[in-house]
Amino acid sequence: MTVRLTTVRSGALTTVQDAGRAGHAHLGVPRSGALDAPAMRLANRLLGNDPDAAVLETTVTGCALRADRDVAVVVGGAPCPVTVDGRPAAWGSPVRVPAGAVLDVGTVTAGVRSYVAVAGGVAARPVLGSRSTDLLSGLGPAPLRDGDVVPVGAPPGPVPLPVAAPWPGPPAELVLPVRPGPRADWFAPAALRTLTSAAYRVSPHSNRIGLRTEGPPLRRTSTGELPSEGMVLGAVQVPPDGRPVIFLHDHPTTGGYPVIAVVPEPALAAAAQAAVGTPVRFTVA
Repeated sequence: MTVRLTTVRSGALTTVQDAGRAGHAHLGVPRSGALDAPAMRLANRLLGNDPDAAVLETTVTGCALRADRDVAVVVGGAPCPVTVDGRPAAWGSPVRVPAGAVLDVGTVTAGVRSYVAVAGGVAARPVLGSRSTDLLSGLGPAPLRDGDVVPVGAPPGPVPLPVAAPWPGPPAELVLPVRPGPRADWFAPAALRTLTSAAYRVSPHSNRIGLRTEGPPLRRTSTGELPSEGMVLGAVQVPPDGRPVIFLHDHPTTGGYPVIAVVPEPALAAAAQAAVGTPVRFTVA
C-alpha cells in the first residue's frame, strides 16, 4: 500500500515541484520546476529516489503533513526546525514519520524555500510530462490548501539509515554573473556600468516568476515599443521603472520589456534562497 499525506497546515505557499516541463516554450508553457534544483536532488538522493522525483517546495513558513502510513522523509533546502508529533527531528537527513504522526516543517531560520522529499516521491498527476505546479499558467496541481491529500509513490526500497550531507547555506549576498542580453543596445553605456557596479537588494515583490530588485534604475536610450519576443530562464528584464527583474522558473515565455542581460542557469539556484533585503551584485560572466 502506498502512503497518503494529509495537509494539516499548508503554509504561505507550498507547491509540488520536480525538474519541470522543459521543451514547451513554443506552446507558451514555462518550464516551472524546483527553484533550488540542487536542494531537491540532494533530498531525493538521501532517500534513494530518482533525483528529479517530485517534492514539496515550501515558502518561508513551511507546512505540516499527517502520514497515514510509516514513511521516510528528508527536509532540506532552507534550514528550518523539523518536528514529528512535536518532537524535534533532523533537518537535512532522513527521518521516519510513523503512521498517524504529523511532520511539521517550521519557519525558515535563513533562506526562503525548504524542500520536503518523501520516499517514493510525490505522485501527483503529470501534465505535459511534469508534476510541477506552474503559478503563471495554472498547469499542474494547485498550491496546497489545508485538508488536501498528497499521494506518494511506491518507495524505492528499504528506508536508508540516517546520513549527513553538506547543504549549501542561503546567500548572505546574491552574486549573479551576467552576459549581455539581446537588447543591451537599448540602454545607455552608463546603464550597463550601473548594473555591474551598483548595489541592489531583493524586493519583497519577488516570487517564482521573477526575482525583483530594488536599487538604481537603468536608463534606456531607445524609447520605442518592443514587440513581444521570446524570454529565457535567467533573462534580466527591465520594466519601465528601470529596476532589473531576473526571470525564474515560472516566467512568461514572451515579453515586451527589453532584456539587458542574462544570468546563466547554474547561478539561479542561489536566487531561490535569497530572502527579501538580501544584497544583490551583478558581475560580468
